[in-house]
Amino acid sequence: MPQFLVLIYNDESLLGAMPEEAFDTTMHECFVHADALRAQGKLSQSMQLEAPATARTVRIRNGRTSVVDGPFAETKEMLGGFNLIEAADLDEAVRIASEFPWAETGCIEVRPVRDIDAVRRRVGA
Repeated sequence: MPQFLVLIYNDESLLGAMPEEAFDTTMHECFVHADALRAQGKLSQSMQLEAPATARTVRIRNGRTSVVDGPFAETKEMLGGFNLIEAADLDEAVRIASEFPWAETGCIEVRPVRDIDAVRRRVGA
């Protein structure tokens, strides 16, 4: 079955304004939702990321490496975590993603996962 990466982006200002009890309730809903998806065979992996301030971005340009503190781009919404799901197609993946509670404090990006083994075979690696 095809896999889709569900990227969870959060608006830090909206998260910071949430009372702790509301945040904890939403996190609890996320865990319950993840457990249900896992039981249905739809969720392969789920991870939460540390705050954007802990990130480092690495770039190599013209042989020169630079490491910058923070996320890769200046945006209002930062990547907060991801879920690797299995769905019949993109429409089902979007439906599953629309059930994630964090869509209310940011956005959910759904991207098909490329079959890396097929690419490996194609390039002879």
